[in-house]
Amino acid sequence: MKHHLLRTLKGVGVVIITLFLCYACSVNKKLKVIETTNSIKADSISFHYSKISGVGFDSGCNRRDNSDIIKVDDKYYVYYSKMDSLTTSGYWASIWYATSEDEGYTWQEQGIALGLGEKGTFDSHSVFTPNILEYEGKYYLYYTGVKPTPGNKDNIFESNSTNDYTAIGLAVADSPNGPFLRSKNNPVLEISQVAEDFDSYRIDDAALLVRDNKVWLYYKGRSILYGKEGPKHTKMGLAIADKPEGPFIKQTKPLIDKGHEVMIWNQNGGIASLASLSQSIHFADDGIHFSPIYIGLVNIPKALGLYRPSLNDGNRNAQVPGWGIAMTHKNKRVYLMRYIMSKK
Repeated sequence: MKHHLLRTLKGVGVVIITLFLCYACSVNKKLKVIETTNSIKADSISFHYSKISGVGFDSGCNRRDNSDIIKVDDKYYVYYSKMDSLTTSGYWASIWYATSEDEGYTWQEQGIALGLGEKGTFDSHSVFTPNILEYEGKYYLYYTGVKPTPGNKDNIFESNSTNDYTAIGLAVADSPNGPFLRSKNNPVLEISQVAEDFDSYRIDDAALLVRDNKVWLYYKGRSILYGKEGPKHTKMGLAIADKPEGPFIKQTKPLIDKGHEVMIWNQNGGIASLASLSQSIHFADDGIHFSPIYIGLVNIPKALGLYRPSLNDGNRNAQVPGWGIAMTHKNKRVYLMRYIMSKK
């Protein structure tokens, strides 16, 4: 009797274990299906780099934080921050530009595109992180500006975490070669006055597109509440205007967390964005509600810009990006290089 009971219990145990394993297998299959549907393997996106001439490594100066690239007639144009040889930070820069006729491998530096603003203005200490938009025959150069630290007795910029606020300005020209003249509406975008907001201390890195006959300005923001830890908490925001000069109306909440560099492009009728801090690419059908589609990216370009035909063809071209220009650094030098982003 005892042996019969033990055999019965063993049989029941085997059945329970078998059912559990079948259930676990079923759940596992469902999870794999979900993973396959909602995310793409990180190794399906790769980045390849090559040196460039003209605005690559230079012992006499540093270059960084370039714009997206536009093509006008047979020339490609890129705008970037340029500093003296011993200065690597963009908070001590002016904006220069270069042209290429071989898809970004060889560049010819053309000169300064935008210098410092007049004394007392928001951009009187540095202008940097430019981006470009051609719209209805004019060229709109968006950039970040800072002035000397308010209250500093020597009238210098401290690069502190308390009151060195940034703002985004605009300069306009009839030609990609300039001259670029500052907008009367400057600055066209400023920090939030609410400390808890994600962009209450720094705003930077404008990235543009025309959508629904409006100008969409994506940017990154940093809250003053994070202090010196702010760069680790940078988020991507969006402001929209009826025309390039504004006024821009901000979305009330950030669109992507951990998005230090702002890079966007048209894709399948929506907007894609690469977020460097989270090493991912997000996508939004409406350009606002983003979800990750690529995660775990490696070897991501830094402070990058893309060749985006949509920036200067009225937004008709929705080609997925292939190449761009990004920043690299070596031996206390920062300079530009070419990269290709491709799917395996």
